[in-house]
Amino acid sequence: MFGLSIDHIVILLLAGLFILGPERLPEAAHWVAQTVKRIRGFAAGTKAQLEAELGPEYQELRKPLQELQSLRIGNPRAAMTKYLFDDTPPVASPVSTPAPAPVAVPLRAGERPPVDPDAT
Repeated sequence: MFGLSIDHIVILLLAGLFILGPERLPEAAHWVAQTVKRIRGFAAGTKAQLEAELGPEYQELRKPLQELQSLRIGNPRAAMTKYLFDDTPPVASPVSTPAPAPVAVPLRAGERPPVDPDAT
């Protein structure tokens, strides 16, 4: 529930017991449960409305988010394996191959190497 462990939930219940007292704690817990239920209902209704209005475009919008979610949940090894060994071919770049790097020419005797004062 909300990423909380059992220890955290017990601590929250004990804090609620001390703050609200034993008389109001069940009432507060019922109110929280009803509010969470309402929020989930609103979220489900909104999702259904978006799916109905957008149609197949909704799945296209969700696909990048699902991929991002799978990367966030997964471990780095699984993400790299998926990236490196995925069956989809890489997209070819429209740019031509880069020109080869210029060949370094050795300095003559007594010649000082060029210095770029902005780079040093």
